[in-house]
Amino acid sequence: MEKLTQQEESAMQAVWKAGKGFVKDFLEEHADPVPPYTTLASTIKNLEKKGFLQSRKIGNVYEYTPVIAEADYKQKFMNGFVKNYFENSYKELVTFFAKEKKISPDELKEIINMIEKGK
Repeated sequence: MEKLTQQEESAMQAVWKAGKGFVKDFLEEHADPVPPYTTLASTIKNLEKKGFLQSRKIGNVYEYTPVIAEADYKQKFMNGFVKNYFENSYKELVTFFAKEKKISPDELKEIINMIEKGK
């Protein structure tokens, strides 16, 4: 699975949020700043070419459906991110956030509880 550009990721976030739909639907779900219609339409076509979306023609427009689930993309992206930036160690990732004070002791306790309960 190919890593998406920032623009493509933003478009996919809108698609995943909508579930399926038309470019106009994805504009409504797109986070700010919302791109022009034509820019989003081009990005959606590129995502289809890359295999992230499939389409079916309804009248004069195309309805798009995600082929790649959001959870699958997140898992692939995070595995690569941890491998490339944290020596393939989730412990290093958590340590980084703790040192940067981006995660609180209470949040760490919550994570430990989740791990211990197997969630």
